[in-house]
Amino acid sequence: MFSLIKKILTQETTANTGADASALKMHIAAGVLLLEAAHVDNECTEEEMLHIVQTLKNMFNLSSEYVDELIEQARLERKNSVELWQYTNKMNQNFSKEEKIQVMEDVWRVIHADGQLEKHEDQFAHKLANLLRLSHEQMIAAKIKARD
Repeated sequence: MFSLIKKILTQETTANTGADASALKMHIAAGVLLLEAAHVDNECTEEEMLHIVQTLKNMFNLSSEYVDELIEQARLERKNSVELWQYTNKMNQNFSKEEKIQVMEDVWRVIHADGQLEKHEDQFAHKLANLLRLSHEQMIAAKIKARD
């Protein structure tokens, strides 16, 4: 599987893997955003990582092995990235409003997983909502739903 991820990301794809490449990029974008939510307070707890794994499995109907590789790739992307726009732009192009709200709920669940809401986490959520073109009301509704 990792060779497929590597092949897709290095643009060595054929016409047959075009759909795979697009799906993989969406998976990685979601992984990067969830990892960023977990690390924004400079601490990623075990609870946050468990939530990220489960969220990616459920969001895209993925196997555990694929999710493990996906998270590793998302970590590399996050480490080498200077901005979130490239990931949120991909989501804006491919996700419905409801799917973006679901991503926002999942981000809030990661943020709340450790039982604390820090200033940096709240600022990140506001920035992400803006990048995903969600209203303040949609962001707050996602926060409340995730907390409940």
